[in-house]
Amino acid sequence: MKHYGRRDRTLYRSRDGVIFGVCRGIADYFDFSPFWVRMALVVTFMLSGFWPVIGIYLAAAFFMTPRPTRPIENEAEHEFYDSYVHSPKNAAWRLKKKFENLDKRIRRMEDRVTAREYEWERKFNR
Repeated sequence: MKHYGRRDRTLYRSRDGVIFGVCRGIADYFDFSPFWVRMALVVTFMLSGFWPVIGIYLAAAFFMTPRPTRPIENEAEHEFYDSYVHSPKNAAWRLKKKFENLDKRIRRMEDRVTAREYEWERKFNR
């Protein structure tokens, strides 16, 4: 669901699918109707048997990442989402570092503005 200039070619599990969202995710990826993907699954199920289809379906549900809850608007968001899906701990650490750096910058600005010298400099530089 990339809205930043190119067609989405990432295979995601759908969040509104019936069972794990695999069929709907495949249908969205290939721009098919979910009905036809499910019908193909049922036909394959009847022709090949229970275990191969169920095994492949569960493997697909395990390996396909869920579709983001809100649209991804740029490449940086797409990279962050992929890193979060593959390593939530690493993504949380990156966010923590980013906010710690922002907090340091804000504290430096507050220290500068609340210092006595700031008021004197402001009066003299009018």
